Amino acid sequence: MIEVMLIRPGSTTFDEEGRIKGALDIPLSLQGEAQSAALAEELASQQLDCLYVAPCDSAAQSASKISKLNGCRTKVLECLRNVDHGLWQGKLVADVKRCQPKVYRQFQEHPTDVCPPEGETVKEAYERITSAIERIRRKHRGGRIGMLVPQPMNAVVRVALVGGSLGDLWQSELDFGTFEVLKVSADTAAPVSELSSLPS
Repeated sequence: MIEVMLIRPGSTTFDEEGRIKGALDIPLSLQGEAQSAALAEELASQQLDCLYVAPCDSAAQSASKISKLNGCRTKVLECLRNVDHGLWQGKLVADVKRCQPKVYRQFQEHPTDVCPPEGETVKEAYERITSAIERIRRKHRGGRIGMLVPQPMNAVVRVALVGGSLGDLWQSELDFGTFEVLKVSADTAAPVSELSSLPS
């Protein structure tokens, strides 16, 4: 078994304003800096074999604080970039809910079926991380690693690691500077999830 600490970076100004960040590269806010500092303190005593990091400013800044206190090595993985919400990026979640209530509800209830204009589906985001997840499983057949990924991609990574459902991705975007510990099988069989059964 591999112990995976699935970590969320601190918040950005977009998060605090209720804006859709998606794949935009936005640094931590002052509040996010404080969240990441507290997170680094909490993880300081956890021995991590490696910290895998999403390629965005908020994750990079959070990783810097964590690795400084933890002493772990870090590796940025391009495939962990956040879900691309296309033309929704920068908009207020409340505006999408008001102007496109049907699409908002569909994304809330069945996020894999909705593709934001000029963006990507959650299924496409899931598919771009599966080979990396399998490589990580093969490389770390035991021990403890960290994966530092912003929401909602964090929820997608969780499904790729242990299966299950995505839950409410709109709600998940309100989760910053936290982590959970997952026990992940070291064998390379893909977990059963609501995404694995979707047609290509």
